[in-house]
Amino acid sequence: MESLVTSLSNPSDGEPRSDEEKPMVVVIMGATGAGKSRLAIDLADYFPIEIINADSMQVYSGLDVLTNKVTLDEQKGVTHHLLGTENPNVEFTAKLFRDSAIPLIDEICSRHHLPVIVGGTNYYIQALLSPFLVDESTNSMDDGSISKALGEEEHPDFQVHYEENNCSYSFDHLKDVDPVAAARIHPNNLRKINQYLNLYAHSGILPSKFYQEKTVENWGRVENFRYHCCFICVDASLPVLDQYVEERVDVMVDRGLLNEVCDIYNINADYTRGLRQAIGVREFENFLRVYLPEVGHARVNDSDCGFIYLVPPDKINQDLEENMKEILRSATENRLKVLLEGAIDNVKANTRRLVRRQASVFCQKSLNIWSLVRIHHMIHTGSEKF
Repeated sequence: MESLVTSLSNPSDGEPRSDEEKPMVVVIMGATGAGKSRLAIDLADYFPIEIINADSMQVYSGLDVLTNKVTLDEQKGVTHHLLGTENPNVEFTAKLFRDSAIPLIDEICSRHHLPVIVGGTNYYIQALLSPFLVDESTNSMDDGSISKALGEEEHPDFQVHYEENNCSYSFDHLKDVDPVAAARIHPNNLRKINQYLNLYAHSGILPSKFYQEKTVENWGRVENFRYHCCFICVDASLPVLDQYVEERVDVMVDRGLLNEVCDIYNINADYTRGLRQAIGVREFENFLRVYLPEVGHARVNDSDCGFIYLVPPDKINQDLEENMKEILRSATENRLKVLLEGAIDNVKANTRRLVRRQASVFCQKSLNIWSLVRIHHMIHTGSEKF
């Protein structure tokens, strides 16, 4: 921790900074369970910080236990932003995160505080730090990139003009050639249409492919970042993380995880948008389909195990937690017990898969997008305290 504090106190670390006007931002990355939130909060002992959450599930209101949001006590008075603030039924995209976080960083810096970005959602961090966001790259990319690719700087007259007086024809032609690029521009933007068609005619490169490659190239360049960044990667071995996941899910079950999931349960739910994408929601669907009345009845009589539950479908029943414990304690392998134990095991397994995906993305300098970024690595053994 001491070396990290020294590095943050002297951000240039002996090297010249080319962008003194850029605000300083700390970015703490790492897999689920590595200790990112604890480290961020501990930094408040050394710097006047404010934390911006960059976890794509913790931004939503609700499911505080399931998404493992830091509690008010755990926050220790440190201001947190974008934590449980967004509508759980609306997809909070990387673009929305970026558009929310940029003014927050400006406000934090105006208070002479240090913004600390904390989270495991890689595309949120990329969208915030780099102007070259993939879904907007065609609008933000410098026209000079295409001119250079076409050789127009050396040969300005070497250009094909596609039906300059017939924008509809040109746009239809672009849609045939590259529907992805066509979908990103206005049908009446003749200049862009001709530019894209010329790129394809002279190079054989699809405009959408060209922009994608330029986006990846530009994202990895530190000089292109919006901020002067200190990257901290909190790492841990997979056995340590697996143990954490096992214990974390058991604790969440004890703290009322199932009550939260039951509260948002909907038999026709869309699990591809908003908060319902969180691990731990869909996994309990089969159990809740049996446990809860599907047509609004107050009583459920499961003949397989003989339990009778009073669970109104429109709210959480106060006996749910106790009933769940009864089911798990049951000596017989009844239907509900099998479904509930299977759901809990699936939550653990899917969380372990998430950890492995995150570990393969974060903290690896071999990846193109991080190849030019200096990252401070911190190893969490499971016993130490940051």
